[in-house]
Amino acid sequence: MLYENGSLDATFAAAAGDDPALMNELRAAFAESVQRQLDLLKRSRCDANWNMAALRLKGVAASFHAEPLMALADLAAESAPGEPTVIRKIAEYYDDFTSTKA
Repeated sequence: MLYENGSLDATFAAAAGDDPALMNELRAAFAESVQRQLDLLKRSRCDANWNMAALRLKGVAASFHAEPLMALADLAAESAPGEPTVIRKIAEYYDDFTSTKA
C-alpha cells in the first residue's frame, strides 16, 4: 500500500472541519487531480509533456501535503517518459487512495 493517510487526511480534516460533505468534496478533488495527471503521464511520449505532468502531480501532492505522492512525482520527473515502473507506482497510490474511505 503506497497511500499513507496521516498528513493527507489531516489536511482534509483541517480544511473541512466538521463538515463531512466538504471532506468528501476535497477527497474527490484530490483524486480527480491525481487521476488527470496520471492519465497525462501515461499518454506522454516526450520529455516536455512528461515533465509537465510530473510537476503538476507534485503540485497537487504538495497542495494537500501528500508526501509519498510528492516523492513519486519526483521519481517521475527523474525518469524517462512512459517509465512503466513509475506509472505503476502512481497508479497503485491512486488505487489505494480511492479504495480507502475517510
